[in-house]
Amino acid sequence: MGQTLTEKILSAHLVEGEMIKGSEIGIRIDQTLTQDATGTMAYLEFEAMGVPRVKTERSVAYIDHNTLQSGFENADDHRFIGSVCKKHGIYFSRPGNGICHQVHLERFGIPGKTLIGSDSHTPTGGGIGMIAIGAGGMDVAVAMGGGTYYITCPKVVKVNLTGALRPWVAAKDVILEVLKRLSVKGGVGKVIEYCGDGVKTLSVPERATITNMGAELGATTSIFPSDEITREFLKAQGREQDYTPLAADSDAVYDEIVEINLSELEPLAACPHSPDNIKSIKELEGQKIDQVCIGSCTNSSLLDMMKVAHILKGKTVHPDVSLAIAPGSKQVLNMLANNGALAIMIDAGARILESACGPCIGMGQSPNSKGISLRTFNRNFEGRSGTKDGQIYLVSPETAAVSALTGVFTDPTTLGKMPNIKLPKKFTINDNMIAAPVPAEDMDSVEVLRGPNIKPFPVSQPLADTINAGVSLKVGDNITTDHIMPAGAKILPLRSNIPKISEYCFAVCDEKFHDRALEMGKSIIIGGSNYGQGSSREHAALAPLYLGVKAVITKSFARIHMANLVNAGIIPMTFANENDYDKIDQNDELKIENVKEQLSSGNTVNVTNITKGFDFEVNVEVSARQKEMLYAGGLLNYTKQNA
Repeated sequence: MGQTLTEKILSAHLVEGEMIKGSEIGIRIDQTLTQDATGTMAYLEFEAMGVPRVKTERSVAYIDHNTLQSGFENADDHRFIGSVCKKHGIYFSRPGNGICHQVHLERFGIPGKTLIGSDSHTPTGGGIGMIAIGAGGMDVAVAMGGGTYYITCPKVVKVNLTGALRPWVAAKDVILEVLKRLSVKGGVGKVIEYCGDGVKTLSVPERATITNMGAELGATTSIFPSDEITREFLKAQGREQDYTPLAADSDAVYDEIVEINLSELEPLAACPHSPDNIKSIKELEGQKIDQVCIGSCTNSSLLDMMKVAHILKGKTVHPDVSLAIAPGSKQVLNMLANNGALAIMIDAGARILESACGPCIGMGQSPNSKGISLRTFNRNFEGRSGTKDGQIYLVSPETAAVSALTGVFTDPTTLGKMPNIKLPKKFTINDNMIAAPVPAEDMDSVEVLRGPNIKPFPVSQPLADTINAGVSLKVGDNITTDHIMPAGAKILPLRSNIPKISEYCFAVCDEKFHDRALEMGKSIIIGGSNYGQGSSREHAALAPLYLGVKAVITKSFARIHMANLVNAGIIPMTFANENDYDKIDQNDELKIENVKEQLSSGNTVNVTNITKGFDFEVNVEVSARQKEMLYAGGLLNYTKQNA
């Protein structure tokens, strides 16, 4: 029996466990990446481990999230990250060089390699044939120190692509169609592997758009084969030596097969407030819009930007629409400037933003109150844009550009003949904004620079024998990490200061949560299905840790957030009987006796609701290794104990 591409790469990197689906496996990590919103904490954790130099083949720190500097905090964090990189063997992509996933695809991604990043959209690297996985900052820190990265051995879903996209239908529409079929929970515990004759019709940037938004499926990652199209992309980037042909065996067996005929797709939009709330543009056509934002790690490639420039050429943005465009990297911006496309965008009335995450992470360009904003981004969670009642729709660059001109939702297939825009045979290559670390023999001379906003990692205690705590908060289904720990221009600068940022924890759901949790001292949170979906931000675990949260009991968890809770020493529990969720209210007093003993004997734990006078069972679906981490009080304590 043949292997899937996923199985081939995972098997080649297997360090612990067996390739048995549903069991825990440990894999060797070749590359890591961080970004500045998660990077400061990741490097504080790396320092705490006492490893002098990173042990990966390549680790890169990117500055792309917190680039609005309205105070000293972001600049101090950037200075800290830069000095840590210089000292400890990490490459440093400076502010202005571009979005981590776009730059990594261009300059560092290698087919067949493993990559983890402290950003949930790290699976963008799957577009070039990598096993690229989003993870918490602590997991990245451990991998940089040479440690093994653990995942549940995934099921593999084959998405069989046939046909070819019609004019003005985009790669974004492909992943929106997948989200429409599978939902934001449909990829949990799975890798999405794209196969079929339709693959060869898609460029590497188009493939990367699709794998990027695989994060919204809840998937472990997504991957395309590495073929001649991959080789041509790497050759154009001056990296042909990094090419390796990779594909699934013809007799590979998949756990699930999804058939998509690219020729039958139409322009789509994800409507507020979920990436799987899909409608066709034809259904929305004619509805007035207020804002258009083009960019993000999903759709900021040179190919995307050239299509946008073609649509805008000789025209003017509608007077009622604000159009913002952010090229994804310095390379893209420079090439647009040199070939005249940037002038076309400016002439049409676009507002050109720096090559950074910007509006996608709520860092500027918040829409007007109740404003309808079309964005080529990957998430449209409520409040993420910075405007609580903003109505955010996720669309392709083609749909975004034509709608910016008309002032209403407009189907781009009405544009007529589409030009044959191809990637260049050679990209403009200038890596002068990527700083290399100093040689190992010089590292002792490098001073790590810390600003006053950088606070130590919060202390976690070993697991107590009994947890007796009240319910500090009860929330519903699909709670995102944006609900738990919001982003935006006001909050992101506090990412290196857990005590301060915790003041905003769950503020979207309940502004009184922070004060109530502090007053309670220790508490438990109750949640619904798919709790913790979205960003990989470990702050959504670290802030609750600081506020005394000992356990989170839900109907189900998103993968990365559940791992982050374990890393922080917070027990993730799921209801054995989901009906018990309805029986628990905020402020109920819960008691879990002999916690360690119960965990040691199995994965089922008994909980007593003292207030209501009944017992219920929860499952703690973690591995034996993760149990040891919980006993120790989290991954950092566990790593120190086992160093």
